[in-house]
Amino acid sequence: MSANRIWKRLLTVERAVVEQVEIDQDAGVLVARVRPVVRERHRCGICRRPGRGYDQGRGRRRWRCLDAGTVKVFLEAEAPRVRCREHGVVAAAVPWARHGAGHTLVFDQQAAWMATECSKSAVAQLMRVSWRTVGAIVERFVADRDTGLDRLSGLRRIGIDEISYRKGQKYMTVVVDHHSRQVVWMADGHGRAVLEGFFAELGPQRSAKLTHVSADGAQWIADTVAAHPPRAVRTMDPFHVVAWATEALDAERRAGWNRARHQALDAATARALKDSRFALWKNPEDLTHRQQAKLGWIAATDPRLHRAYLLKEGLRTVFAIAREQDTQTAIAALDRWLSWAQRCRIDTFADLGRRIRRHREVIVNALVERLSNGLIESTNTKTRLIIRRGFAFRTASAVIALVMLTLGGERPSLPGRQLAST
Repeated sequence: MSANRIWKRLLTVERAVVEQVEIDQDAGVLVARVRPVVRERHRCGICRRPGRGYDQGRGRRRWRCLDAGTVKVFLEAEAPRVRCREHGVVAAAVPWARHGAGHTLVFDQQAAWMATECSKSAVAQLMRVSWRTVGAIVERFVADRDTGLDRLSGLRRIGIDEISYRKGQKYMTVVVDHHSRQVVWMADGHGRAVLEGFFAELGPQRSAKLTHVSADGAQWIADTVAAHPPRAVRTMDPFHVVAWATEALDAERRAGWNRARHQALDAATARALKDSRFALWKNPEDLTHRQQAKLGWIAATDPRLHRAYLLKEGLRTVFAIAREQDTQTAIAALDRWLSWAQRCRIDTFADLGRRIRRHREVIVNALVERLSNGLIESTNTKTRLIIRRGFAFRTASAVIALVMLTLGGERPSLPGRQLAST
């Protein structure tokens, strides 16, 4: 094997000729002087179409390559300019790097892979670049991966939600495709104006093709969805409905604790009611023996709180029936639960019953279609992990770029290695 071929393999440069390799004593780096093969010369750096030579540009320039052990490696080559019919005078394309980038393709690929697996600070330290450079590499990689790809094409069933990415009521809006199970759109902020941006980008024709939209009970989502995809079936996420019941139960638990204190019961009884949260929250099949005994004690000590617990479990059972039996039985069970909540004489659950009655149509749609927001909740959990792994982000754009890299399509693989099948 020739020395040129060996250096090409070590430097991971294809469609190029290695002219000379030397150590820059002043900078303490390895510099490989290269040139593109003949068929790769005089091409537009943007569209890569052949163009006419214009001038020699600003002379030779360098591109950062993967390190050789502990030594930094740079590729050095001429950087002429060409005249493109479409883009005018631009720098000529090189086969080892993206247009306008100061790093080689394999350097970007490895940095992007590491950004999906560890914190940006660790990537910056290992790759010996700045924090902002890691963000720029991620954005370049996503833009290159998604070239010619329309994420909003062919959407039929979508999920919409919001997620907090920073303290101080800083939210992002997320749209997920239920079919591909990928994030297709993200934007900084939440509310009707932000979601209007998604439907504006989607367009009226593609909006009309949406068949299902899953979301929580946010009114701004309901109003925006109702104004755009006229034939889409909107479903309420069962998880949020049961979460409402859990919140109502916890409010009644606190009220029961206060009643025990004000009625001059012994301090141990009040303390036991205060500490009954997990026994009331957990599903019956997940209770420990001690928590089961606590529920029995609550039934004897505070029947009102125990009735609130049964209301919460009754609502959860409605969605279990929809999964295991026919939907008509589940709808009938939901109506019986609403009647029970109306006459339960527990204010929190009476209010919950009225709230669920207002959303009855979309809840019934969830029972019939068996479509939940579980996928987007999973996406939010992974997004929080990305934020936590990065030790928080100052801007939403940095979070969005990393989420789109990780959850918005094919994830990067290490250079020279194929992505492991899942």
